[in-house]
Amino acid sequence: MLKKIGRNTFEFDNMPSIISYSSTVGKKEGEGPLGGCFDVVEEDSHFGKETWEQAESEMLMETVEHAIKKAGLKTQDINCIFSGDLINQCLSTSYGLRSLDIPFLGIYGACSTMAEGLLLASCFAASSEGKYAAATSSHFSTAERQFRLPLSYGGQRTPSAQWTCTASGSVVVSSKGTAPFVRAVSVGKIVDLGITDANNMGAAMAPAAASTIKTYLEDTGYSPSDFDCIVTGDLGLVGSRLLLELMEKDNIDISKQHMDCGVMMFDIEAQDMHAGGSGCGCSASVLCGYFLPKIKSGEINNMIFAATGALISPAASQQGESIPSVSHLIHITHQ
Repeated sequence: MLKKIGRNTFEFDNMPSIISYSSTVGKKEGEGPLGGCFDVVEEDSHFGKETWEQAESEMLMETVEHAIKKAGLKTQDINCIFSGDLINQCLSTSYGLRSLDIPFLGIYGACSTMAEGLLLASCFAASSEGKYAAATSSHFSTAERQFRLPLSYGGQRTPSAQWTCTASGSVVVSSKGTAPFVRAVSVGKIVDLGITDANNMGAAMAPAAASTIKTYLEDTGYSPSDFDCIVTGDLGLVGSRLLLELMEKDNIDISKQHMDCGVMMFDIEAQDMHAGGSGCGCSASVLCGYFLPKIKSGEINNMIFAATGALISPAASQQGESIPSVSHLIHITHQ
């Protein structure tokens, strides 16, 4: 059951178990420093399909199926799946999962979608016996076309720009199982400090991450030193520096524990990634490929996973609107 310990934060009496996880990435992501951590590195960015959107749908479906298979389950064993992506109407998700015959709740949290999905799946698993899945994906080519410029335009990327990862991650959460466990979750608030530059997602998202992490520490009484790592979704180099500065203003030092999936995904200089990686699949694949195995083995005992999402709309941006952001937090533990 859930125990409310703050306006935003809920702790589990019986901790749900992440019984399975799977990750898929594209060729460029596979060439990065984490390449050996992922279940699948796909050399063909089209995933055998005719369009980028179809490619992302295929990637997501394969990742979900793999996570379910690794759990020793079949799709009919899953009570519900919480899933989303970056594209209008979560197109990649609905088309990718339509053949699996799993009860479906589509979600949208931009690049925080994996944390949102894991949060919801954990709450469902804790409140009733069953098995629930969470999944998300992104594709460089679909996201660039929707949020910035067509690839054929050949526009120059600014130093603060991040590379939308071609990647997907999926987990299966159960009311019973072994580590990794979800100890608590914190639902983020929408934060908007007036950033308008669509090529500076890190600056837009950092205040939301700072708000959620600070809230969780205050609600629970934990200090940064209680965690082996405090992981943000995809703030990149710019957003990561800003997050540390914002936390320091509140006399909270997370510099020793902080890690960012967008920074970790690529060799930023060798692969010319500017400020790092981003996208729904960035934090999802790094969580499933790198962190959850370390939690399972006990190499990491306690971690915060605070994925961040810029709730940007191309139409709103063209109308001069700023970029609101959100960050949802999951406390994952080995014991």
